Amino acid sequence: MSNVDLGRDTSLPHQELPETERIVREVEARTPAEAAARTAEHERRAAEDPVGARDPLVLNMGPHHPSTHGVLRLVTELDGEVVRDIHPVIGYLHTGIEKQCENKTFWQAITLVTRMDYLSPFFNTHAYTQSVEKLLSLDVPPRAQWIRVMLSELNRITSHLVWLGTSGLELGAISVMFYTFRERDRALDLFEMIAGERMNTRYFQVGGCAEDIPPGFEDLLRRFVDEMPSRIDEYEGLLRANPIWVERTKGIGILPAEQLIDLGVTGPPLRAAGVDLDLRKARPYSGYEHFDFSVPLGTQGDAYDRFLVRMAEMRQSVRIIEQCLDGMPEGPSIVDDRKVVLPPRGELATSMESLIHHFKLVTEGFTVPEGEAYSAVESPRGEIGCYVASDGGPKPLRVHMRDASFVNLQALRPMARGALLSDMVAMIGSLDNVMGGVDR
Repeated sequence: MSNVDLGRDTSLPHQELPETERIVREVEARTPAEAAARTAEHERRAAEDPVGARDPLVLNMGPHHPSTHGVLRLVTELDGEVVRDIHPVIGYLHTGIEKQCENKTFWQAITLVTRMDYLSPFFNTHAYTQSVEKLLSLDVPPRAQWIRVMLSELNRITSHLVWLGTSGLELGAISVMFYTFRERDRALDLFEMIAGERMNTRYFQVGGCAEDIPPGFEDLLRRFVDEMPSRIDEYEGLLRANPIWVERTKGIGILPAEQLIDLGVTGPPLRAAGVDLDLRKARPYSGYEHFDFSVPLGTQGDAYDRFLVRMAEMRQSVRIIEQCLDGMPEGPSIVDDRKVVLPPRGELATSMESLIHHFKLVTEGFTVPEGEAYSAVESPRGEIGCYVASDGGPKPLRVHMRDASFVNLQALRPMARGALLSDMVAMIGSLDNVMGGVDR
């Protein structure tokens, strides 16, 4: 990037900066500590200001706004260019998935669950199938567990690529989106090869995976992960060398770790504040305890640190996928329990009993013992948890998802108070909310 002199022409008479430009330059020059102190001071003054002493300007941001990452409406109260308060309004993308699951069998509900957080479908189904497997007391084969880990980490990379491309685009770094979507398209080709669908896959089944790894998949995946480290360096170089992008993210959207914990925030926003909480390490599942990887942490907890954490997470995901490819166990990719699992495809053409059994499982489902279970996985946005209750029948009594985007969105209100309106775009992007998961 060439250096451009942004200073005023000294041959012209001196002119005072417009008020808005002066404020912008003042805010961009603040350190993270100064930004946090100013936010606290603004909140103190707002608390001392009598009600009605100064009417704020109310501005609707969304629901149709390119920077809200979906149909999110933010009713924003402004004092000049400074945000006094915001009121998020959600529900525009509500599909009633949790209630619909009660009218489907445990097997059919997988198709619904995968469509909530539509950027990380493997994590939705991973949490759901683990909960049902707990109720059924199923031991998933090691090969199926490792395949789940491998595809989950590939899905983590694709999700972070969407976040990186769109959040960069919103702050003026247009080129990054073309680079990130180039690699994402290659990863979606891999999803299509193994699951038959590029998005909203239901490859994870109760008891394991729908199919084993197809021939040629591992070679293509290895080629992809071999190239990704240099690609990640390329993305990072484009943004870290962009002074405008750096100034619009450093010191923006700071919340202390204690407040994030109180709000229930998880994932990169929490780890960017220095809190070492990752379910893959804290409560390992699917064999994550067998993998060597690190949990990236930030120090300031601002939008820039969230960027650094996610970039480092993509590198760690590459490490995990490489370990999966090198040490993939042999054996079945799904449990051998005909009460739960569909018969092998090859038997359907030769065995009438298998064909009947296949038909009954798909249409009537399998019964699950009475009880309740909760399972959580570490998604690209934080903890995705699934609570499943059964009354002993073939349909769930209750399905409830703990979506990371829904919980993390709470942090936007205290984060935005006292900040400039223009900085809200960077804050929203740094949280990486997906409204399909928020509204579900």
